[in-house]
Amino acid sequence: MDKLTVEAKSVMQELIAKAKLVKGDIVVIGCSTSEILGSKIGTNSSPDTAKAVFEAMYDIANRHGIYLAVQCCEHLNRAIVIERDAAPNAERVNVIPQPKAGGSFATQAYAHFAHPIVVEEVKADAGIDIGSTLIGMHLKKVAVPVRLQNNVIGEATIVAARTRPKFIGGVRAVYDQELL
Repeated sequence: MDKLTVEAKSVMQELIAKAKLVKGDIVVIGCSTSEILGSKIGTNSSPDTAKAVFEAMYDIANRHGIYLAVQCCEHLNRAIVIERDAAPNAERVNVIPQPKAGGSFATQAYAHFAHPIVVEEVKADAGIDIGSTLIGMHLKKVAVPVRLQNNVIGEATIVAARTRPKFIGGVRAVYDQELL
């Protein structure tokens, strides 16, 4: 588990730096503990693995004042576990994630957040997909890939993204380079 903790912290730290995330931003995370352990997604859910990875990422996010939005598995239609303060006006749904219905990672988020709620969707500022969980539906437009040097946790491949404001105005427009 120590190796997973180190890898998870590295992924989160690198994303925060490369995506230029700031206090109050939201990072959506989808995580297959099965994939981390080298199994096919959805076949080997591991609460212990989820706990190690979640706690590592949550610790780093908290240090930066960043909210995590944790995607449930397809059995809960990829709903999101999030802190109530991060989405105060969101319409809640009534479900409590479990390892086999929501996933082990979402179960850990629900157990660790101070005031967890579950919502059907968010529009996050950045995201981490651990093991091909398909988080794109929960990112703001326009998503931009973030190439991480730390691109695995256990056996799971990491795909990361950040978002940027849409470009409007055509060829005569001038854009703020800080927002690219």
